[in-house]
Amino acid sequence: MVLPAVTRLLDRHHLRLARSWRAGGTALAQSGRARLALWPWLALRVRLPLVAAAAAAVAGIAYTLLTGAQVPTVRSCIGALLVLIALALGREPLSLRMVAVAACAVLALWPEALIGPSFQMSFAAVIAIVSLHNVQRIREFLAPREEGWLRRFGRRAAILFLTGLVIELALMPIVLFHFHRAGLYGAAANLFAIPLVTFVTMPLVALALFLDLIGVGAPVWWLVGQSLDLLLGIAHFFAEQPGSVKLAPRIGMGTMLLYLGGALWLALWQGRARMWGLAPLVLSAGLIVIAPVPDLLVTRDGGDIGVANQADRLLVLRQSEGGYAQQNLLELAGTDQTPLELAEWPRSRCSKEFCRFSLDGLERNWEVLVARNRNQVAERALAAACAHVDIVIAARYLPRSCRPRWLKADRGFLVREGGLAIHLDESRVDTVAADQGEHGWWRGRD
Repeated sequence: MVLPAVTRLLDRHHLRLARSWRAGGTALAQSGRARLALWPWLALRVRLPLVAAAAAAVAGIAYTLLTGAQVPTVRSCIGALLVLIALALGREPLSLRMVAVAACAVLALWPEALIGPSFQMSFAAVIAIVSLHNVQRIREFLAPREEGWLRRFGRRAAILFLTGLVIELALMPIVLFHFHRAGLYGAAANLFAIPLVTFVTMPLVALALFLDLIGVGAPVWWLVGQSLDLLLGIAHFFAEQPGSVKLAPRIGMGTMLLYLGGALWLALWQGRARMWGLAPLVLSAGLIVIAPVPDLLVTRDGGDIGVANQADRLLVLRQSEGGYAQQNLLELAGTDQTPLELAEWPRSRCSKEFCRFSLDGLERNWEVLVARNRNQVAERALAAACAHVDIVIAARYLPRSCRPRWLKADRGFLVREGGLAIHLDESRVDTVAADQGEHGWWRGRD
């Protein structure tokens, strides 16, 4: 449970750095303008907001190029440049127009990014941030006032936690849709991780890179390593807490569209009417919670299957701990329990070539026959076995004489349809081909 959470924290670390950079770029421009104002000759002859914004823009572009110009960083760089331009012109810096311009720029360069989790998570997080900070009560809460440093620190910590919580809620359905698991304590972890990265790790990295020019950066790199170890320690601590990770089976596209519609309504609309966006959000959340787990999962090559809702563990055709196919089956089943091999299940009867077992449905029992290998079997015996079951699954071609009562998923069927998710009570088979559409490299269903 710890390592996946650590991996997700590090994967999203780049996105959080990008968000920190945008806020830091704005602060850099403002503080730079204040320092430039101390130079009377320059202040009387040059528009200081333009100079400060230009300096911050150069720093931001350099950072973007230094980190490899990934989609989240490019998005944040474009957003930061728009913020700096707005500050220089005396306009409102944070607006959804800025997000729209950044999205159009990214899609013009990488249109394929639209369907990727990086683009979706990045822009969902920014829309959530901008929408939250445009709420009048939040503006009033953050407005400057005469108060002690402790109260000011408390307000900043509170808004950091609230922002992190809103981001987590905005991203969770997207993360569950793509990865079938999401962390629940990210907002609390951010209270420690973001200040650590922003004020310790990144300045140390910049200092180490500068000192490397003269070959004396090693001690600072050691400090960078210590700060990253502390970051991993934070990840381990929160990942080890009870209920730190939410698992979910496959989420339907209709549920995701319902969520996106409600979230965008809530973010874009103004006044009391925006609260209508909560209805589809709550409905989509309920659908995610009660999303049905398929009774049978079959990989495209038929080499492995997963039987869910049995013995509180996923049943698999063969054990392949850490294998890619088996990991996918676990994610689609929405479980992290160690799977049980089908041959070891008491309700399964296995020979060297086949396993036969019965699954309980709401209205009837389903008999399933699964091939364990591609060894040849006498056709007459195979035909007799097929006639007494509802479903046959095999990684090889089966003869026409094999006619189960409902579904024959042999190699020919799987090559054409792809992986399968079988819902027995609904007598429904979801296939990869049905979701792929028509492309030059994939013709989908014949």
